[in-house]
Amino acid sequence: MPMTRTRTTSPRRTPGRRRTPPHRTTAGPRRAARDRSARRAAAPVVCAALLTVAALAPHAAAGAAVPLPHRMADTGGGAQLITAEAPTADATRGTVVWWQRHNGRWRQAGSAPARFGSGGLTEGTTRVQGTSTTPTGLYDLPFAFGTEAAPPGTAMPYRRVGPASWWCEDNASASYNRWVDPRPADCAAAESERLADHPVQYGRALVTGFNYDRPVHGRGAGIFLHVNGKGATAGCVSVPAGAMARILSWLRPSAHPHLALGTTYGPTALTRY
Repeated sequence: MPMTRTRTTSPRRTPGRRRTPPHRTTAGPRRAARDRSARRAAAPVVCAALLTVAALAPHAAAGAAVPLPHRMADTGGGAQLITAEAPTADATRGTVVWWQRHNGRWRQAGSAPARFGSGGLTEGTTRVQGTSTTPTGLYDLPFAFGTEAAPPGTAMPYRRVGPASWWCEDNASASYNRWVDPRPADCAAAESERLADHPVQYGRALVTGFNYDRPVHGRGAGIFLHVNGKGATAGCVSVPAGAMARILSWLRPSAHPHLALGTTYGPTALTRY
């Protein structure tokens, strides 16, 4: 049906009085000014939100999470870090990852499945010797050793294990938690470890700084990163032989490497260290 056009009669103008057009009321300029101010105030917020979205977009698109070292309280201040992470404190298996920092950003350099102490993991500052627990915390790496030759490219100080090489774990000895070669008289053989007796596990190994600088007797000794044996360890962290060789070839003392031991969540979470 055609639309019917209705004629509207214009109101008569009162003499001497100026008529205000319906579309231009006196409140119009004030409202327009308020609208413009609101738009100007909102603009920086919108821009900031867009910039945030743009910055996060590449990571979101790639599904990338923030690398673990960036979420940790401390990484030791160097450019190399090894993390040994277990899912829970009573776990005996987990993952070792080694990281390299470049231009302020941590990037994964390698990873391997790991084994921990048969007693699980426990806070390093309160650990008790003989519990077969892996001590959590952040530690330096004083030196490496092994019954085998150092892998090509090794830059860490490396000691070759001989028939008289021991790790003293005797709480009564002045050499507690130290490499000794030969074993001193005050270090009982029954309370210590002859390194050559474990040619597989100690084929190649790294000494951790747990209880090392100023040893607390009774807290524990001989906590290493070494090659896998048949099962869980007595408190060390172990990885496959190939991974151990790659780690030793990658480490650089000038990068001040550290080892962080911990769990994914809870009081012993890696992010606390």
